[in-house]
Amino acid sequence: MPGEKVVASKIALTYKDEIRDFLASLPLNTPAPLLVGLLATSDPAAESYANWTKKAFEEDGLRYEVRKIEEQHVEEALAQCNDDPNVHGIIVYYPIFGLTPSYSGSSHDDYLRDSVSVQKDVEGLTFTYRTSLYKNIRYLNSNPNSKCVLPCTALSCVKILEHCGVYAKSPGVHNRLQGKTCTIINRSEIVGRPLAAMLANDGATVYSCDVDSIYKFEAGGLRRCDEGTTVKSVVEISDVVVTGVPVKSYKLPTEWIKENTVVINVASFKNVDADELLKIDGVKYVPMVGKVTVKMLERNLCRLYKQYHMDRKGDGKGDPRDALVKQARDFAAIAAVGALSLLALKLAGIWRHCRK
Repeated sequence: MPGEKVVASKIALTYKDEIRDFLASLPLNTPAPLLVGLLATSDPAAESYANWTKKAFEEDGLRYEVRKIEEQHVEEALAQCNDDPNVHGIIVYYPIFGLTPSYSGSSHDDYLRDSVSVQKDVEGLTFTYRTSLYKNIRYLNSNPNSKCVLPCTALSCVKILEHCGVYAKSPGVHNRLQGKTCTIINRSEIVGRPLAAMLANDGATVYSCDVDSIYKFEAGGLRRCDEGTTVKSVVEISDVVVTGVPVKSYKLPTEWIKENTVVINVASFKNVDADELLKIDGVKYVPMVGKVTVKMLERNLCRLYKQYHMDRKGDGKGDPRDALVKQARDFAAIAAVGALSLLALKLAGIWRHCRK
C-alpha cells in the first residue's frame, strides 16, 4: 500500500470546533480572550507568522493584537502585558537578541522567556513550565484544572501522532507510546527538545539528533549516544521521524525510512523528497504542521483564560495557584536584581578606567 500524505488542516478542524464551543460557553457579553504578540525582530518570517496567527484567531472568534516594539523596549512592554488584567496571553517572537548573554547568566532571550507570567505564557516556555515538562509533572498542583501549558509546535506533533494512530488508545497516561521508537532531527529549545521529552514521558524511546551529537531520551532521563550511533542507524529503526532542519538544501535520505513510518516535517523547508517518500508502503507524511500549531496556541490561550482569568472566587482566601505565580515572579525579580547589580559593577569599572 503506497504512502499517504496527511493534511494538517483537516486535523486542525477538531480543535477549531473545541475552541468555538468554549467561546460559546462564556457568559453573555464576556469579551473573548486576548492574546498579545510582542514583535521586536526584523525577521520577515516572524511578522508573516504573526499576521497569519491574527487572521486565524479572528476567524475563530478570539482576539489577537500585534505590538511592534524596539529591542530596547521589550522588557517594558512585557512587564506592561504581565500587569494588564485585560491581556490573557502573551507570545514573544524570537529570536530578538539571539545568543547575546543577559546579566543573569543565560541568554537575553532565555531571560525574556522566564519573565513572562505563568498565567499568560501561551507558549509554555517559562522556567515553571519547562521544569515541569522535563520532570514529567503534568499539573501545577493538586487542582485538576491546573494543567501545565506545553510548547505549541511540539504539542501539535503529539496531536498529529494521535490522529495517525501512533498513540495507543489505552487509558494509561504515561505509556501510550510504549514500544515505539522516535527520531527527532532538531534539538531546539522551542521544538525538538520539548518534543523529545513529551514523547519520552509517554513511553517512547526517542533519539534527539543535532549537528554534533545524538541523545537518547527515555522517561526519567537522557544520555549521549556513543560515536557509533548515527542518524542513519536511528532513523532505520524508528516508527516516527520528525525533521526540523532549517536548511533549504537538507534532504533526509528516504532509503533510511522503513515501512509504516510516520514522518512529520516541522521545518519551513521540506526536509524530505515527498515523491520518493510516498513510494514506501504504509508511510504517513505530514509536510506542514502550522495550522495545528496555531490551534494549539488558541487552545493554550483558552486554557489559561479558564484557569486564571475566570472562575476566581471572591471569598478572600485567594487562589492556591497564586503561590506558584508569585514564585515565578520572584525568580524573575531576583534575576533582574542580579542583572542590575552586574551592570552597576561593570559601569563602575568603566568609570574607574576613564578616570585613570
